[in-house]
Amino acid sequence: MERLKTEQVRNVVLLSHSGAGKTSIVEAMLFGAGVISRLGRVDDGTTTSDYEPEEVRRKTSINLSVLPLPWKDTKVNILDTPGYADFVGEVRAGLRAADGALITVCAASGVEVGTEQTWKYAADQGLPRLIFVNKMDRENADFFRTLGQLRAKFGAKCIPIQLPIGSQAAFQGVVDLIARKAVGGAKEAAVPASMKEQVEEYREKLVEAVAETDDELITKYLEGEGLNDEEIGRGLRAGTLQGKIVPVLAGAALTNRGMVELLDSICRYLPSPKEAGKVVAKNPLNQSEEKLEAEESGPLAALVFKTTADPYVGKLTYFRVYSGVIHSDSTAWNANKGRAERLGQLFLVRGKAQEPVPSIIAGDIGGVAKLAETGTGETLCNRDRPLVLPPIAFPNPVLSVAVYPKTKTDLDKMGSSLSRLAEEDPTLKVRKDPDTAETVLSGMGDAHLDVAAEKMRRKFGVSVDIQPPKVPYKETIKVAVKTEYKHKKQTGGHGQYGHVLLALEPMPRSGGFEFVDKVVGGVVPRNYIPSVEKGVVEALQEGVIAGYPIVDLKVTLYDGSYHAVDSSDMAFKIAASHALRKGMSEGQPILLEPIVNIHITVPDNFTGDVIGDLNTKRARVLGMTPQDGSNVIEAQAPLAEVQRYATTLRSITQGRGSYTIEFSHYEEVPAHVVQKIVAQSKAKKEGEKA
Repeated sequence: MERLKTEQVRNVVLLSHSGAGKTSIVEAMLFGAGVISRLGRVDDGTTTSDYEPEEVRRKTSINLSVLPLPWKDTKVNILDTPGYADFVGEVRAGLRAADGALITVCAASGVEVGTEQTWKYAADQGLPRLIFVNKMDRENADFFRTLGQLRAKFGAKCIPIQLPIGSQAAFQGVVDLIARKAVGGAKEAAVPASMKEQVEEYREKLVEAVAETDDELITKYLEGEGLNDEEIGRGLRAGTLQGKIVPVLAGAALTNRGMVELLDSICRYLPSPKEAGKVVAKNPLNQSEEKLEAEESGPLAALVFKTTADPYVGKLTYFRVYSGVIHSDSTAWNANKGRAERLGQLFLVRGKAQEPVPSIIAGDIGGVAKLAETGTGETLCNRDRPLVLPPIAFPNPVLSVAVYPKTKTDLDKMGSSLSRLAEEDPTLKVRKDPDTAETVLSGMGDAHLDVAAEKMRRKFGVSVDIQPPKVPYKETIKVAVKTEYKHKKQTGGHGQYGHVLLALEPMPRSGGFEFVDKVVGGVVPRNYIPSVEKGVVEALQEGVIAGYPIVDLKVTLYDGSYHAVDSSDMAFKIAASHALRKGMSEGQPILLEPIVNIHITVPDNFTGDVIGDLNTKRARVLGMTPQDGSNVIEAQAPLAEVQRYATTLRSITQGRGSYTIEFSHYEEVPAHVVQKIVAQSKAKKEGEKA
């Protein structure tokens, strides 16, 4: 290919429900473009796109792959995304770097929940779309049933531009409705006689849809003049770019049927970076906004949409250039951090392969290794023209696990490994829980967290166990009490003597802890008061019900006594500690649990099931708001009951529900639940002793 121009680039994100055959489609495209000499297979672990060991083992995509290929006079950058919902962060990154979307649907399974989700993502991003009905050679494949589902879910703008010739074992290729030719098989041929009537019917629907996108074409159509092939193609492209038409194609990736026509359609109907419209960047110095065209002559603005940690190469950074040109062996400015970034050799990425290039132009996608400062969502630009592109909107994690190192060596390396994982994947979050002292890793679901643990082992040599996080229960009292303890020991020589009288009062929720000294007359000498407070504070760490920290308590030292010889700091500290424990036992101690706010968005038909399930989780439904065919349920629930709610909601709603969760307050645990928590705590302590 001669020197590339921005108009010749197509950035296409490949989306689908898991198992619709995206990776096989990319493989067939690469083969058709002559990039690879043999077709790899997902089942054999030989595809260009799924190259990570974990992807090969699971036979499914986990990471976003960038797969450029030349097609005629166009360069197509395919962004192959995972179909499984846990890896939605990779999908969001792919959407951000793309100008158009190819949504794949399995002809046998039809429209699935992942199809609906990815359609919504592409629509929210305003991306023009094509739909490819794959696996036409599969048992139970039915193009027209699938088309009916597409139109029912996404509207009448889903218009077939091809019809399949046969299906299942008899699938032979497709008919191009514009050219009225059989294609997608071995060679171009006439339309089968049995399909002529059906072809004319669907061609008429296509012409009608195309005519409605353009005043000139609709006038011609209504006056009874036919549209020629060139006018149909032009109108179809305009309608697709405006989002008024979503062309539907058909084929079978594994048998390589319909792939040439699919590539032709990508180049013909999806936009170049120039046609995708301007992007708005912000100058971080004066907050002024600037609209950038995809022009080589423009100021440099490149967005990092993905980073990976490679144990051999170091950090790999994937970027899309929105404006200007970025050169190998140069210096760029990270506008987000206000720091210079030294760039080494740039390369085009194809799966795990890298091809060195001198520069990457506006509209194109490339990679670079070993950047010191720059992370996902940040902008590289020129120092004298700082620009920040809008970051990628990643969803917040919904499921958390506690991470424990298996050995002392693993402990030493665990923190840095987790930090690198979170840098690589913005949908992973790591934090140290101050209440339980656990390291907590949060992600999008079980599979996501399992893969993260596996990556730690494989990439960084750190083996970890993952467990449900501990619930940070607390203890307090319900009534005010007065308590006394005298610590007295005589063992020859100096004895020990400390005597304190404490008043304990419950404080409002989240009131914390307060220590008050009301001693008068020197009954407890001033120099021992700090020791009394220290003894109380240490005793707060372990309550009397199940050993959880004590909160919301005011402790007043109001009396006591001392011995001129035997009293000491240690004696008063011990006395205070025992006095507090005794007072806690007498003050009607209660267990407190964290309550969280949950905002759940579910389709109407699942609302009853979701509310029913919440009732089994001791939740309180606070309200419900209808919203575009869905309901937003607001509820409060004990954290202990909803730690694995991501899995529950996905199961109840077939993956169509989503939610956010945030801490609200602490509440008293019901008596019947306290017994269970105490039993668990006791069993755990006995297990630790054993």
